[in-house]
Amino acid sequence: MQKLVIILVAFATSFISAQSNYEKGMQKAFELWGGNNPVEASNMFERIANAEPDNWLPAYYAAQVNIVNSFGLKDEEKLTAQLKKAQDLINDATAISKNNPEILVLQALLYTAWVAYDGAAYGMTMSPKVEAIYAQAEQIAPSNPRVVYCKAEWGIGGAKYFGQDTKPFCKDLERALDLFANFKPETPFHPNWGKERIDMLLESCKE
Repeated sequence: MQKLVIILVAFATSFISAQSNYEKGMQKAFELWGGNNPVEASNMFERIANAEPDNWLPAYYAAQVNIVNSFGLKDEEKLTAQLKKAQDLINDATAISKNNPEILVLQALLYTAWVAYDGAAYGMTMSPKVEAIYAQAEQIAPSNPRVVYCKAEWGIGGAKYFGQDTKPFCKDLERALDLFANFKPETPFHPNWGKERIDMLLESCKE
């Protein structure tokens, strides 16, 4: 999850001042994240969210930073604090944009972080939630590449855990890759991540 690549986009300078401040702030936050400064990036996204109360994207990215950087944590206290913060941010984003498949995917990833930390302790409670969320997201946006790919990766993880064949999910990854070819984010700051991760996962499908 830590290898998610955020594509940074340069914007025209002809926008009005308020838009320019938002864009510059978002670009700076992405640069901090890309420069391995997740705490500073999250804080900047949060500041932008406070200044943009009707925009779900800053809270979404602040939550994503915390979720992505929770994978691999061994300190349960730190993990708990980080994921609680992420959950609060997801709640803020959801309040602005309900039934948003992008936010639903992020919620599923948060629960996945708990399962990844301790499958024996959290698998029974979190796994059904993840399944339900992906089913809901798929119903809302069946052609969203992140919905398709994240659901497939979740399936691969479950198959590996139970010693089952992962190949059936490879077709879903291929479909997600095809969906990326035609996917156009609403704005340059809307989620467009995941293609690089699919490429990595498809390599493992060849093994």
